[in-house]
Amino acid sequence: MPDIKVTPLGKRFVDEELEIKAYYAGHVLGAAMFQIKVGSESVVYTGDYNMTPDRHLGAAWIDKCRPDLLISESTYATTIRDSKRCRERDFLKKVHETVERGGKVLIPVFALGRAQELCILLETFWERMNLKAPIYFSTGLTEKANHYYKLFITWTNQKIRKTFVQRNMFEFKHIKAFDRSYADNPGPMVVFATPGMLHAGQSLQIFKKWAGNEKNMLIMPGYCVQGTVGHKILNGQKKLEMEGRATLDVKLQVEYMSFSAHADAKGIMQLIRMAEPRNMLLVHGEAKKMEFLKDKIEQEFSISCYMPANGETTTIVTNPSVPVDISLNLLKREMALGGPLPDAKRPRTMHGTLIMKDNSLRLVSPEQALKELGLSEHQLRFTCRVQLHDPHSDTDTLGRIYTHLKSVLKSYSIQHVPDGTVIVESIVIKVTSSAEEPNLKVILLSWSYQDEELGSFLSTLLKNGLPS
Repeated sequence: MPDIKVTPLGKRFVDEELEIKAYYAGHVLGAAMFQIKVGSESVVYTGDYNMTPDRHLGAAWIDKCRPDLLISESTYATTIRDSKRCRERDFLKKVHETVERGGKVLIPVFALGRAQELCILLETFWERMNLKAPIYFSTGLTEKANHYYKLFITWTNQKIRKTFVQRNMFEFKHIKAFDRSYADNPGPMVVFATPGMLHAGQSLQIFKKWAGNEKNMLIMPGYCVQGTVGHKILNGQKKLEMEGRATLDVKLQVEYMSFSAHADAKGIMQLIRMAEPRNMLLVHGEAKKMEFLKDKIEQEFSISCYMPANGETTTIVTNPSVPVDISLNLLKREMALGGPLPDAKRPRTMHGTLIMKDNSLRLVSPEQALKELGLSEHQLRFTCRVQLHDPHSDTDTLGRIYTHLKSVLKSYSIQHVPDGTVIVESIVIKVTSSAEEPNLKVILLSWSYQDEELGSFLSTLLKNGLPS
């Protein structure tokens, strides 16, 4: 038997090898997006999602998780929908006008999602307007879906959860289960029938019966795949060839009003802004429209965007980031040396000792590392020889070096020690010469690894000679 784990939305499930986190997707009841993380690399897979809250569900949401790859649906890659309130007003107006003149309204829907959204919309409108024309929904799947909405009310939006105690919005007063014999009843009615693309089933059967009457209306609230009856009708086809080569004349009025629970182009861009992925991959869309969106994403976010065909493999190169904690003492020391404040968008080099403990990394000062690990410090020094022509004695040359360094390194402590050395921080400077060539001075510089940059600077400075 497989080991099944249940994880709440927004909580991270951690296994030995991977982490999984679910996010609310807002598409239908129970829809979720998933972030899957293995090591330091992660992928977010959206599935279907909706960035616009509606009458029964909230909007999709994700945190700034910065995945290596965001895989997003692109059903409406080039569509930007108008105001939802305007669409609802137009929808109610069309339905109301049709039933007022005695016509029938067919609304093909999928069992889960839009059916419930539009049922709530019509239920509220019928109650307000005190309308008597019957509203039906397909028995079977939609009826079962409504049952689950009642059970999982916590997945719905805040408004429905608040009013749940007084009234469950999914217990409809004006909407009843449909029987296929009702299709032949005289007078106005509204029917929600599955499936949503008119390619088979009850919605197609009802459409065949009502298509020849111009008083009737078909409202398509969602996406239709090319080749389906729904797609043909939306493209203005007035004669349809049905099974057995029979021709169906389409006389009823046809309206397309997108109540789809898929994100539009604006919603997809919004999700990218929220998640800040390093790479993007588009699926579930039409090639030409996906190409347009791909170009827009690459232009606006300066990230690579892919749109592989079914069965095609895409390889994405990642630059894994390894999180490292930095000790406060090390940060204070860096800032005391004049370094800028930490900024994720402006990387900078930091020197320290990297300690790995309990699968986590910390950057600390060498002194702190020695103390924590119980180690004694080894002294590692760098030595450099610089030759210099100077007619003065060794002692005078050293004095001139001291004066020169005092004028150049004003913020450093410089000492001229009686034993014949000049000391700058950990750097020791000595001057020697041979009896054969007293004017050829050999300047000996020695420094510890902490002062490597300063030691390199001084050796270059002295190679350029001393001022006259």
